[in-house]
Amino acid sequence: MSVLTPREIVSELDKYIIGQEQAKRMVAIAMRNRWRRQQLDPKLRDEIAPKNIIMMGPTGVGKTEIARRLSRLAGSPFFKVEATKFTEVGYVGRDVESMIRDLMEIGINMVKKEEMERVRIKAEAEAEERLLDLLLPASRHKEPDFSDLSEPPAYEAPVPISREEVTREKLRKLWRKGLLDDRVVELEVKTQAPQVEIMAMPGMEDMEMQFRDMFSRVFPSRKKQRSIRVKDAHEFLVQDECDKLIDMDKVADMAKERVEQSGIIFIDEIDKIVGGNAQAKNAEVSREGVQRDLLPIVEGCTVNTKYGMVKSDHILFIAAGAFHFSKPSDLVPELQGRFPLRVELSPLDKNDFYRILTEPQNALTVQYKALLATEKVDIEFSLEALEEIAGFAARTNQETENIGARRLYTILERILAELSFDAPERGGDKVLIDKDYVLKHLADVWEDRDLSRYIL
Repeated sequence: MSVLTPREIVSELDKYIIGQEQAKRMVAIAMRNRWRRQQLDPKLRDEIAPKNIIMMGPTGVGKTEIARRLSRLAGSPFFKVEATKFTEVGYVGRDVESMIRDLMEIGINMVKKEEMERVRIKAEAEAEERLLDLLLPASRHKEPDFSDLSEPPAYEAPVPISREEVTREKLRKLWRKGLLDDRVVELEVKTQAPQVEIMAMPGMEDMEMQFRDMFSRVFPSRKKQRSIRVKDAHEFLVQDECDKLIDMDKVADMAKERVEQSGIIFIDEIDKIVGGNAQAKNAEVSREGVQRDLLPIVEGCTVNTKYGMVKSDHILFIAAGAFHFSKPSDLVPELQGRFPLRVELSPLDKNDFYRILTEPQNALTVQYKALLATEKVDIEFSLEALEEIAGFAARTNQETENIGARRLYTILERILAELSFDAPERGGDKVLIDKDYVLKHLADVWEDRDLSRYIL
């Protein structure tokens, strides 16, 4: 788990997210509290529950990005889900418990990747020997066998090196220099077992998983010979050796511990399961049902997964929604109590858009420069052009639907569409995107307000 202080967490988030200081501080405190909890006595540790958060604000202001960047900083299993995917048990749709199963799968993959990095050096050595066996079968590497002796000999006369061993070492040097990458070898690979689709009843996804496991044992994977390049064969063999060296039972135990103690679930569009009035509640049969089903998950319960029982007591839940036609108080009271912290994200203005275009490490201007540089086209944005784009985005959001920073995507695509199309024929050109260039390519949309509603 990350040991960053709240100030350091906010500083890291500032590299990618503009503004929203209050939301950043709140999630930073929530993350630091998870580290503090790990330092406590086990008896008290189990009594401290995470303080779940609701983030409110219009689309495109950074709600999802804050949660996504936070999970990377923490190195924790993170799963984002749309609340609208779930329905009340008994209706067609996903059961809310499936989010815990999905989070567990993410935890398994995360821990397995870490274990693969730990054993990779040994796996690469073994894979290299197997690769040389494929290139020169007559020189298969063998370990000395003392099984028929009561004890190893005190002295053994040196064995002359055979021609096969000399050739094997030459091939090893050629392989390490990359001179054998394009040679083709015959490799025995496993083919996947036939996929069997199981139509599980709503709320019985665990039975579906059990049937899949059963069929995977009934129809085991088969092996077949494939002709494959040496470079690709090496990667395949490294993966195979890593799988042999990794203890999956240990991986499952580590992943379960990590999910239970530091997992994060981000529930987006939670306002869509809120009934704003009596008619809406009658029309949407399962909105409040989803809220009732979420209660035990957020409060803390035990969910059955194929890796064992997983407790959700200490998983951090971050919910987000625009709440245009409803408010958090429209949630059922029990669910409101499960999200004690609330923060409102402010809409973006012209200054925020300008900062988004210039400050983040992954700013859109940096992305477009890198994309066109692959065609050897060098583009440069003037400050006046960026100010004009920012102002245009702010005005369009005010006059049409407010989609936040996503408006910059549509505007920049509109400005650079012609250049992107002609880029393969303009290799070596240097293009300055100035204010006049921006106004020229946005003139028709800016003059026709009705057109801007469809184009931007």
